[in-house]
Amino acid sequence: MPTVVVLQSSYLPWKGYFDLIHDADLFVFYDDVQFTRQDWRSRNRIKGQAGPQWLTVPVGTDHDRLICEVTLPAGWGVKHYKTLQQCYSRTPHWAALQPWLESILVERTWATLSDFNQHVTIHIARELLGIRTGFADSRTFAPEGARMDRLFDLLTKVGATHYISGPSARSYLDEARLAAAGIELTYKDYAGYPEYPQRFPPFEHAVSIVDLLCNVGDQAPWYIWGWRQGPLG
Repeated sequence: MPTVVVLQSSYLPWKGYFDLIHDADLFVFYDDVQFTRQDWRSRNRIKGQAGPQWLTVPVGTDHDRLICEVTLPAGWGVKHYKTLQQCYSRTPHWAALQPWLESILVERTWATLSDFNQHVTIHIARELLGIRTGFADSRTFAPEGARMDRLFDLLTKVGATHYISGPSARSYLDEARLAAAGIELTYKDYAGYPEYPQRFPPFEHAVSIVDLLCNVGDQAPWYIWGWRQGPLG
């Protein structure tokens, strides 16, 4: 019976995003909803010598767009790649990640922010973290309504029996409605992540998954979810 996560795509997401993906049978990108500027959709933080710093995709100033309607200018990724190179070229696993980062940020062009975010997230989940969760786009199901009605319609259409949500959604989720429909609700708990060998102390959890991958390589899954089952072996 499907455990489902529904979440907007994000730019080079942090490890907690992939923890959510790992928990689900089906992860649905919720990109046919309102785009919010200066949010995780189009930016994230990395760790440099001066501390955490933002990487922000140039997406213009139009507020009246869905996430899937946000287009990208040519050449925007070159600056991001150079910044990543500057911050991580001396980390233990930069050499393994570098060709892929260069291919997505320098060599390829992307029509929309959603195209980029979804492609990158699926690649990291499947190819770098070994997650076997299924992925879908909410547009496939044409959900109807607004806010909770729309989410409920989407969950019904994908056949969800268990919905995992981030903790910030407590303020608007209709828990009784989900329960009445036979959909179990769980709020994700991001507490307890172990620290890992990270350059430039003090340690910071709230940075892109790129930081974790560059510093620990194929041990990354243990630092995201494996630590709950036992020591790193």
